[in-house]
Amino acid sequence: MELSTLWFILIALLWTGYFVLEGFDFGVGMLLRPVGRDDRERRVLLNTIGPVWDGNEVWLITAGGATFAAFPEWYATLFSGFYLPLLIILVALIGRAVALEYRGKIDDDVWRRRADIGITFGSWVPAILWGVAFGNIVRGVAINAEKQVVSGFFELLNPYALLTGGVTALLFITHGAVFLALKTGDEVRERTGKLAARLAPITAAVTAIWAIYTQVAYSNATWTWAVVGLAVPALIGLVLTTKARSEGWAFVLSALIIVGGVVLMFGGLFPNVMPSTVDAAYSLTTTNASATPYTLKIMTWVAVILTPVVMAYQGWTYWVFRQRISTKHIPASGGLPKSTSKTSA
Repeated sequence: MELSTLWFILIALLWTGYFVLEGFDFGVGMLLRPVGRDDRERRVLLNTIGPVWDGNEVWLITAGGATFAAFPEWYATLFSGFYLPLLIILVALIGRAVALEYRGKIDDDVWRRRADIGITFGSWVPAILWGVAFGNIVRGVAINAEKQVVSGFFELLNPYALLTGGVTALLFITHGAVFLALKTGDEVRERTGKLAARLAPITAAVTAIWAIYTQVAYSNATWTWAVVGLAVPALIGLVLTTKARSEGWAFVLSALIIVGGVVLMFGGLFPNVMPSTVDAAYSLTTTNASATPYTLKIMTWVAVILTPVVMAYQGWTYWVFRQRISTKHIPASGGLPKSTSKTSA
């Protein structure tokens, strides 16, 4: 296997990890105000992701860095052509991080309400715009011979990209609801479990339509039909497990569905990394967009050494903070228990 192909697969794995892990973070933020009926319940929701949300974002940073190093032409074309939507995502993520970290620093209802708005905005916007961005990558954009995107911002808001944005938003909010049902207790668990059961059929139907259309219209590979085929029982299983309140299996299935979506997009793209709608000859591929073989070789050795360490540490973090959280763990006012979260909400 060529190193450029290997790094295409590794970048796909990084995005998979980001969407699975940060996906339920986004879902929790999207549900913060609708599910949390008072401040203590909202603090329960935030405590479920408090120890892990910033670690989950490392997958995004690593994916961006790996793209820059392994495929500099792809990185340059993508970030210049998608500058405005990616800037909006960045601003939303920064606002969300600040709101999460500083929500509990001042004991004031107005302050907390504004922080909640920042968390909600910073969760909904990336959940939609990441889908819009990847929808355009899969569909293709107007790239000229100089490897520059010549289409405007509003051309990125085409029907397929908006559909993909809707799919990612639905997947993340359902993933978040299932995660909350798995991680919380008492009234919050009951409420999020019922919400997950209501969201699952809608998410399953829209995702199935998107997956079939993506395969038929844009995939370069026939083997990705297997991904679509496996997605159908997974989507049905998600509906059944959320209805039966089997939270562990529901979470596994929602994660697998997100994995399948990423595999379908990246598998259908290969060997392209960014197709051109102007002329297929102008498309960026794993060959013409990659770094030098020496650079890829050095990156591979670094990844082999450090990746197991990082993944072991993150797995340990999830194990340490595996307990359910309920309102009885939340004091009436002030910060959160140190045993529950490192993020004061």
